[in-house]
Amino acid sequence: MTREDIPNLISVLRIFLTIPVVWMLLEQQFEIALVLFFVAGVSDGLDGYLAKHYGWTSRLGGLLDPLADKVLLVSSYLSLAVVGMIPVWLVMLVILRDLVIVTGALVYSFRVEELEAEPSMISKVNTVTQIVLVLSVVLDEGLLALPSLFITIMIWAVAVTTVASGADYVWVWSRRAARQGKK
Repeated sequence: MTREDIPNLISVLRIFLTIPVVWMLLEQQFEIALVLFFVAGVSDGLDGYLAKHYGWTSRLGGLLDPLADKVLLVSSYLSLAVVGMIPVWLVMLVILRDLVIVTGALVYSFRVEELEAEPSMISKVNTVTQIVLVLSVVLDEGLLALPSLFITIMIWAVAVTTVASGADYVWVWSRRAARQGKK
């Protein structure tokens, strides 16, 4: 292992950190889940910093980092839905968006050209709103009572940004595929 592998190792560890996060959410041990979720967030920032600051980037890292984020977020959403803290329809919407994006990326890669992952601004906003919702729900149950209106607003913010980011990916990559087909 070299120093350049450290960001990838951190991403793999974040994937494994999902297991205790999910366990604590299902056991409704929200304080511990919050700490673990925080550690995962710090690890995400750390691997990104190391990769960009030192140039320790790789194709594997470009896949592992967003995969680790998705595994943690989708698992957290599923767990929170199981314990009745977020609506099932929202979880289904988040999963549907991810399936559409992954399917589109695979089709693009096999039929058009190799795809380089580039998250759009609306996708980044969506990820932030998803994280804020998880943190808000867990905080509300564990440490700090939040206004129910805030949680409701966050649920709808996630829904809107999920649909918008999914539509954005379909639009942008469909247009790129069409342009590539005309060459």
